[in-house]
Amino acid sequence: MTAAAPPAPSPERGRLSALWRLWPFARPYTGLLVLTFVAALLATLTQLVVPLVVQAVVDGPIADDDRSGLVPLLGLALAFGVAEAFLFFLRRWAMNSSSLQIERDLRDTLYQRLQRLPVEFHDRWSSGQLLSRATTDIATVRRFVGFGAVFLVVNLITCVVVGGLLIATWWPLGVAVLVTTVPLVAVGLRLESRYNTESRAVQDEQGELATDVEEAVQGIRVVKSLGRSRLVFDRYDRTAVSLRGLQLRKVRTLAKLWVVFEFHPQITLALVLVGGAVGVSTGALTVGGLVGFVTLFTVLQWPILSLGWLLAQAQETASACDRIGELLDAPLTVADTPGVTDRPVARPARLRFEDVGFAHPGAGEAVLRGVDLDVAPGETVALVGATGSGKTTVTALVGRLYDVTSGRVTLDGHDVRDLPLAQLRTVVATAFEDATLFSMSVRENLTLGRPEATDADVTEALAVAQAGFVHDLPWGLDTRIGEQGLSLSGGQRQRLALARAVLGRPSVLVLDDPLSALDVHTEALVESALREVLAATTALVVAHRASTVLLADRVALLEDGRITAVGRHTDLLAEVPAYRDLLSSGSELSSAAPR
Repeated sequence: MTAAAPPAPSPERGRLSALWRLWPFARPYTGLLVLTFVAALLATLTQLVVPLVVQAVVDGPIADDDRSGLVPLLGLALAFGVAEAFLFFLRRWAMNSSSLQIERDLRDTLYQRLQRLPVEFHDRWSSGQLLSRATTDIATVRRFVGFGAVFLVVNLITCVVVGGLLIATWWPLGVAVLVTTVPLVAVGLRLESRYNTESRAVQDEQGELATDVEEAVQGIRVVKSLGRSRLVFDRYDRTAVSLRGLQLRKVRTLAKLWVVFEFHPQITLALVLVGGAVGVSTGALTVGGLVGFVTLFTVLQWPILSLGWLLAQAQETASACDRIGELLDAPLTVADTPGVTDRPVARPARLRFEDVGFAHPGAGEAVLRGVDLDVAPGETVALVGATGSGKTTVTALVGRLYDVTSGRVTLDGHDVRDLPLAQLRTVVATAFEDATLFSMSVRENLTLGRPEATDADVTEALAVAQAGFVHDLPWGLDTRIGEQGLSLSGGQRQRLALARAVLGRPSVLVLDDPLSALDVHTEALVESALREVLAATTALVVAHRASTVLLADRVALLEDGRITAVGRHTDLLAEVPAYRDLLSSGSELSSAAPR
């Protein structure tokens, strides 16, 4: 896979407006979100009652030496304390319920999108970048929705309300406190912009690190067999060191942000004490008023301190939303045509390539040019060509793993682009040379393309692929075969992949050199059984071996992206020098005898 470099963040990316991407996922849980905000806001506002009660106690019962007057005020404080505890519980329940639901929906949507994105997209993007978006970035979104977003709004409202109460208590000192926030906002915005850029760099580098880990794990056999563990580690370590450097840079910016927001309340508190003392000495402010003012300001300290961290979290989440959006916004270049409906496709079907051309996006040279090929119903055509001639690309066009860039591919006269993808990939089955199996049971792997298959169908497909070894596994068909099926040999994996393709009973069977990992004896047995299957379907077979060529009714020679000759093997051998040269270049093909 050719890994794509993450798109460079544009000036528009990472802005807090990117958080609006979350609204479609949050809308279904509006009720829970509103309950979260209301409970958090009320819980915070109840804390503001304490300074007011303190002021009333100092200016009332204490000043008047009225102990009986303390009882109702203390009872009021206790009642608000109980209410605050209940509101905290309500907020946490609603907050976790909504954030976990949003996380699940976002993860499901992203996974579905990854399944729908074309193969061409996956060819360009590294798996680590996709995994980091599907895990780390979505977790960042959940944390922000479940905590950051709530308290960012609540704390801003708290600052406004407390600011109003400070002005109401004694307006000169209240205005002075508000004026001190102007430099705080200016410095904070500057640091936030820098933090956003650094957060995006860290997130992208985490994706690169995930790619290194995934490749090392998947290729562990190659790494060990070549004795290159140190080389792979050094590559990983370079990425890890780079990530550490980026993270430290981000931490330094966050530390500066914390210093600014931590320093501000302390300086402002000193201003409040000095100004309050002057107000009390001149009679403009009572002692109770000063105590209440200071207590109100201490309530304001946490919202001010937390704003730096909450804004940083918001910026990090905005970057995560941008990164997730790069996947959700990626074009679906291979998709159903609007209004498409199922079309009748016989079994077997006629497969035709009509002046087909194909070029990868951004490539300067076409892979295929003017390919014409007609495969009759029930006929098997072997596709032969030198390495890099475009054989695998031809097979990928049948099931629309890629779309042609010119011409068309048809089944029974229907352009494959006019068939629903669900129908097309039911009537066309493909077995690749690189057999891919999933971390599930043998039965689940076999029936992946046909879940309703009976045990008899499975047994028949296993017999064709000579895959009876599955019955010797610890739990037979119910044995889990591990990630990528690496607990099996290459030949065993290839036979299971072939059985899976055969089990689908397709109208068109596409085989991309599916027997390359088999020994000669097993290959002969598979070919003998496969001939019966091929007689009942239309088949396009990429051939590298003589025995595979002899399975075909006709052979098509592919040279430099064009089909230059089509005919029986014996005819091409006698009449086409390029075909003879290709056969003579490989000992296996050169031994092909006439059928």
